Amino acid sequence: MQHPESEAAPSALLSRRNFLAGLAGASLAGCTTPTDALHNFQTAMSQPTDMPGLAPQRVDTMSTSSIRPRISIDKNVTRSDVMYAAMTDNGFALPEIPYQKIDPKWRRQIVVDPTGEAPGTIVVRLQEKFLYWVMPGGEAVRYGVGIGKDGFSWNGRAQIQYSKIWPTWTPPAEMVARKPELVKFASGQPGGLTNPLGARALYIFKDGRDTLYRVHGSPEWWSIGTAVSSGCVRLINQDIIDLYNRVNGQRVPIVVG
Repeated sequence: MQHPESEAAPSALLSRRNFLAGLAGASLAGCTTPTDALHNFQTAMSQPTDMPGLAPQRVDTMSTSSIRPRISIDKNVTRSDVMYAAMTDNGFALPEIPYQKIDPKWRRQIVVDPTGEAPGTIVVRLQEKFLYWVMPGGEAVRYGVGIGKDGFSWNGRAQIQYSKIWPTWTPPAEMVARKPELVKFASGQPGGLTNPLGARALYIFKDGRDTLYRVHGSPEWWSIGTAVSSGCVRLINQDIIDLYNRVNGQRVPIVVG
């Protein structure tokens, strides 16, 4: 006489509990290796179950090697309302940046480094309008930038020779020739909120000579992501302060192209 439970389930159908017990017993008896047992279990689990009340089960076979690790956390790269808040810097009251009006791609963020350059290198990609500060571990801080109009941009490999806080801006003679109204600044415009160099400037030298091109801040946050300058690379003031702090007074390589 059969047990009632035997009548309720077809004899050809093993419960998963019995199946797993059978795998373990076979392995211990030497009929199969632990590796074979695991393979059989995965095969069985990948098949739809016919047991009443149980949904089909599948094994996720995706390799974890295809999952990109999380970008690291940097306290200076956080929410936009924190990064672009109003601040007082060396006696100057920088206004809040209306970041909602700026495309998110131009805002400061940590990304997987696309440049292949050594950590501690500044890379400006003119066509993308991005500046990268390369960090260890395959990451970079990316900033949106404004670049020079056609015919005014500089490119090449050089060095940041030195950096200045709230620098004086002295327009080159050829700029004064194009814009005579700038003659009043021929001896230099003191640093300040309306100064075209903004809160910080990094000076680009090539083979020991001043290229006259700068990486600098700008009060004109709306110009980021455009080609409007006379050749320099401009950042939001809060971003150039962040970059200046990372350079930390060092002579670092810069690649513009």
